[in-house]
Amino acid sequence: MTESASILDVWVYLSGSPLFALFITLGAYQLGLLAYQRSGHSPLANPVAIAVLLVAGVIQALDMPYATYFTGAQFVHFLLGSATVALAVPIYRGLGAIRGRALPLLLSLSAGGAVSIVSALGIAWWLGIERKLALPMLAKSVTAPIAMGIADRVGASPTLTAVYAVITGVLGSILARWVLDWLGMKSAWQRGFAIGVGAHGIGTSRAFGISAECGAYASLAMGAHGVLGAFLIPALYRLAP
Repeated sequence: MTESASILDVWVYLSGSPLFALFITLGAYQLGLLAYQRSGHSPLANPVAIAVLLVAGVIQALDMPYATYFTGAQFVHFLLGSATVALAVPIYRGLGAIRGRALPLLLSLSAGGAVSIVSALGIAWWLGIERKLALPMLAKSVTAPIAMGIADRVGASPTLTAVYAVITGVLGSILARWVLDWLGMKSAWQRGFAIGVGAHGIGTSRAFGISAECGAYASLAMGAHGVLGAFLIPALYRLAP
């Protein structure tokens, strides 16, 4: 056997191995994180967005079926739910600072959740998107594990819901800084809560990069929005035309 044939055999073995898909995922995120740090933490160099593009490019170049990729990457998928639950820790630590702000936070949560749903349906109606593609957009601002669970309960596509949720989180984490500056929102707790409501887990990770207070309020908003959405969004699915 020639050396080139031996290398080719090794490559074929690795490309079909579940651990190879996990390596692609972790390596892509590490490169995204490195680019984010080298850019001076610029929102435009979002590590999740970079990782998504790199992973998509690699599996497309390798002609790797998604089912094969997911077999290896499902360990990261499993940890997504655990990471979401673990955000209860900074929420608990920040409970003292929440006192006296319950009413404005509740109003903000209600308004933010309503706007995310109305805007999704409005955009879908304006573009003429059919029902089966539009309904998964209702949960786009809820953190991905909960959004996928909601979609599964009502018979919508969990995969499409996850795509919408990731896109929303990436765009929210990138654009939040400029949008909130334009609105004149300066307080860390206000900025964090707005990011958590609108951009769920991906935005929350960005909020922790700003400050601990900002991250704690983003975690609170993400968790509260997830719980509220889990109860209310299924009812909206059934009422949607």
